[in-house]
Amino acid sequence: MNLTDTEVAAAAALAGAEVVRARYGRLHSRIDKGAGDFATDADVAAEEAILDVIRAARPGDAVHGEEGGRQGAADAEREWLVDPLCGTLNYATGSQLVAVNVVLRNGPAAVADPFSGEVFLTDGETARVRSGVPGEERPLAPTADTRLVDVNLDPPFPSAPGFRAVDLLAHPGFVENFRPRVVSTTLALAWVAAGRRAAYVTDGGDLSGSVHFAAGIALCRAAGCVVTGVDGGPVGPGGRGLVVAADAGTHELLMSMIGGRGRTG
Repeated sequence: MNLTDTEVAAAAALAGAEVVRARYGRLHSRIDKGAGDFATDADVAAEEAILDVIRAARPGDAVHGEEGGRQGAADAEREWLVDPLCGTLNYATGSQLVAVNVVLRNGPAAVADPFSGEVFLTDGETARVRSGVPGEERPLAPTADTRLVDVNLDPPFPSAPGFRAVDLLAHPGFVENFRPRVVSTTLALAWVAAGRRAAYVTDGGDLSGSVHFAAGIALCRAAGCVVTGVDGGPVGPGGRGLVVAADAGTHELLMSMIGGRGRTG
């Protein structure tokens, strides 16, 4: 059976998610990456499961995995970005707030939640979520009704002192309008696309080609979210972090706080 790129992304993400779920709760070996970052044996095994799916379905494509780096022909015209376990620290300490991200660069993407059984997917134009129940699928519908905003507090902070996430959380206008949530996984981006979060904010550089963020960005764009950098500029080369909001009003309100630290707005 010939799978579409969207189905390849979904199948690969689910293959990785199955490994992550199966190994949950074990004592994991750690691979030190420096600066406090590490991978576990589950990250490596999940990435291999993902790569097996992509290689079988798209043998001519290159793959860039967080753990294994870039593999495949140097002149390959297409490249898949893979984060086999986003939220490794959460996972290693017994938290289930993790995601498995797979995206064809500038194309379809999938974000799998290993513990809910859901996979959030996009073909680049539409976005939907498929539950663990066969055949159950529905379109993603962003909404800011929850007023919950996920803010990433993990370093680095390249935009400081102009922008600091902790300052946003302390802004009087933020307290008046939103309720903060702090996560360490890009599962939060899928939640914005699904209407479970009003927005997501993180500092950083150009995240458009990141194995961590590219799948979530594609999902949110296809769902109709507002996606910019923390400076309000486009996400891409020269970009700065992410502000992803369910609607224009929520985005405008957050940007007014980011641009006016300490003032109500």
